Amino acid sequence: MGLRRLVLDVLKPLREPSIVEVALELSKIPGVEGVNITVNEVDVETLSLTIVVEGTDIDFEGVKRVLESVGAAIHSIDQVVAGKKMVEMPSPCRGE
Repeated sequence: MGLRRLVLDVLKPLREPSIVEVALELSKIPGVEGVNITVNEVDVETLSLTIVVEGTDIDFEGVKRVLESVGAAIHSIDQVVAGKKMVEMPSPCRGE
């Protein structure tokens, strides 16, 4: 098993394509089963996006190629899940 989830902080120019088109292009990548794009901030020329890609064996290079082809740049990789099962971040322990 390869990559199962990527959470990316991405900057994309305001110009076309729309985030709908970007999501559809990302969903065509082998191994991708779902894509969620959330707009965090709109600037004069750019959109700040959180992109979540989930699947069973995500082609990270394919994700980068699609984003670069639309003029977007990965600002940071905020979460990676890999392996046979999804492992969620544990909630913080609170002392009582």
